[in-house]
Amino acid sequence: MKYYSTNHQAADASLQEAVVKGLASDKGLFMPYVIKQLPQSFYDHIENLSFQEIAYQVADAFFGEDVPAETLKQIVYDTLSFDAPAVKVKENIYSLELFHGPTLAFKDVGGRFMARLLGYFIKKEGQKQVNVLVATSGDTGSAVANGFLGVEGIHVYVLYPKGKVSEIQEKQFTTLGQNITALEVDGTFDDCQALVKNAFMDAELNAHMKLTSANSINVARFLPQAFYYFYAYAQLKKEGKADNLVVCVPSGNFGNITAGLFGKRMGLPVKRFVAANNSNDIFYQYLQTAQYNPRPSIATIANAMDVGDPSNFARVLALYENSHEAICAEISGATYTDEQIRETVKAAYQETGYLLDPHGACGYRALEEGLQEGETGVFLETAHPAKFLETVEGIIGDKVEIPAKLQAFMKGTKQSIPMTKDFESFKAYLLKE
Repeated sequence: MKYYSTNHQAADASLQEAVVKGLASDKGLFMPYVIKQLPQSFYDHIENLSFQEIAYQVADAFFGEDVPAETLKQIVYDTLSFDAPAVKVKENIYSLELFHGPTLAFKDVGGRFMARLLGYFIKKEGQKQVNVLVATSGDTGSAVANGFLGVEGIHVYVLYPKGKVSEIQEKQFTTLGQNITALEVDGTFDDCQALVKNAFMDAELNAHMKLTSANSINVARFLPQAFYYFYAYAQLKKEGKADNLVVCVPSGNFGNITAGLFGKRMGLPVKRFVAANNSNDIFYQYLQTAQYNPRPSIATIANAMDVGDPSNFARVLALYENSHEAICAEISGATYTDEQIRETVKAAYQETGYLLDPHGACGYRALEEGLQEGETGVFLETAHPAKFLETVEGIIGDKVEIPAKLQAFMKGTKQSIPMTKDFESFKAYLLKE
């Protein structure tokens, strides 16, 4: 399948080129020309299929033209070695728990899939070394680093904003060593993302080393995130709750919700989507005004959503042919302050016994406030609450049990390289590598 750039100034690319390059030469994001509809028979019996079986059918629609069936099947099954259960929190509101993977965050799906697909392409091309640059506001770094750890022919550089990720998140990508290097940038997530984007556009740097990205700007990172939307539908269909399904996605860089919107284009019966923002409410404002006004990100307790210029907004516009009206017809928005997030975590815990992380809290609250009669809501619980230990314990006034996987990371020693947000310094560092 061919992919085009959202800026329409670059040549079309194959899947392999789109994955290995990450970003088009005109700074646009790659989009597939065709989004295949899945047959009705798939939806008629989806509740009888496993997570892996569902995901393979979705993956085949995306990547089947470009990757041999057995290889693709192996990549999918290896990626999804864990569950993503839809857990009832209260009547008509379910939590899709995306924290059962190795780093306890939703990005494990995209990170693991991309690592395996990129590994396949590198081997196929006979390339010696590909360097993955990834900016993180928290969970992307750990998911990508752990997904790529020990993968031959790939070195990962994780750029993260100093002092703006939780201690546990930081430990998950700064303690690994091997082919993972953590760069601690004196700036915001947007500064980290700008360094990555500028690196791709620098001719000297690209002549020196082969670069790609593992942020959700990469098609191999964001498209697999569609898998769990189909699985959520399957689980709710089994419960007899799938009619009038509303999906609420805590939104930062917008890769996650974009994957859900792709699912809807493929025929997934979702009535509507809700994008839940924290105080970085650029998309929410766009819905109200039809004006997209990016601005510097604001630090909040839902730090993975602290994005002031969401990269994947370009894909949303492309999907809806720049129509504000069409976007508003399928997506609504909500925005919450830190105080409101705290209130929600506390109230949900007291009323239902369910512990939300700060990002999931935005999703849950938006459903509580916005669900209509006869609708069933699913929000994405994107990370385990223990990853935000101090914040969550401070809110509920209780101890949070730390899963064994996280405890193992906490025992490691932090290894990171300090970096300014100045591109020339970053470039000079990479040129020495």
